[in-house]
Amino acid sequence: MDAPSLSHLPASLDANRIHALPAAAYYIADFISEEEEKAILQKVETAPKARWRQLTHRRLQTWPSDLVKDTLLDAQPLPAWLETPVVSRLLSIPLSDGDEPKTHVFANSPHGRPNHVLINEYPPNTGIMPHKDGSAYYPVVCTVSLGSSLCLNLYKSKEDGALDPAPLWRILQEPRSLLITTGGIYSDYLHGIEPISTDVDISERTIANWSLLRSPSDFQGGRNERQIRTSLTYRDVLRISKLGNKLGPLFKRT
Repeated sequence: MDAPSLSHLPASLDANRIHALPAAAYYIADFISEEEEKAILQKVETAPKARWRQLTHRRLQTWPSDLVKDTLLDAQPLPAWLETPVVSRLLSIPLSDGDEPKTHVFANSPHGRPNHVLINEYPPNTGIMPHKDGSAYYPVVCTVSLGSSLCLNLYKSKEDGALDPAPLWRILQEPRSLLITTGGIYSDYLHGIEPISTDVDISERTIANWSLLRSPSDFQGGRNERQIRTSLTYRDVLRISKLGNKLGPLFKRT
């Protein structure tokens, strides 16, 4: 894959902050190109069958390995097709105007970069229950969406601990986009995807990142007919097993 072109990226993440949300979250509609999207999807599809874990209604891949007791056992670096162009671009965008690139979103994480990728495939009528990502990760989540759009819902628990079933916010994730959630959005709110075939009631009033969408006119009818959407979720696992560091070559994946 060619070296990434950075000319289309924002000068800083602040330029793409989702201001409707209470804590720092960012949305870049055109984070990768159509050619890069096709290349990554081809790599996902041709991954060894052993890489796929089949769930009831969807399947997923984990790179470089699953976590055991919130610990990454495989210390191998991510494969090149998951590094370039995504990680190289993540590390190239400063948080604020005038900052040096070293102030990127992972600058203060333990490893200074994401070391784990979860690949989820969501056919229409498939979602995921509202949940938090937990304490295994540094509180930054970077998700690249491929193939189709869908809405991510953010929820808050009630004072008694029960989940409020009505989402507080909805974020529309377009193909080739990047969504970054940090801080309180990561720790205080749950996120989930409804198992539906069509996202409805889509408008400037209901979508938190409406002003940052690539093509809001595509949704002027208030509907989004889902196709197969593949997500790449990049995070920094806080703990890496010392055994994994020593035995990393035994776990090496292609």
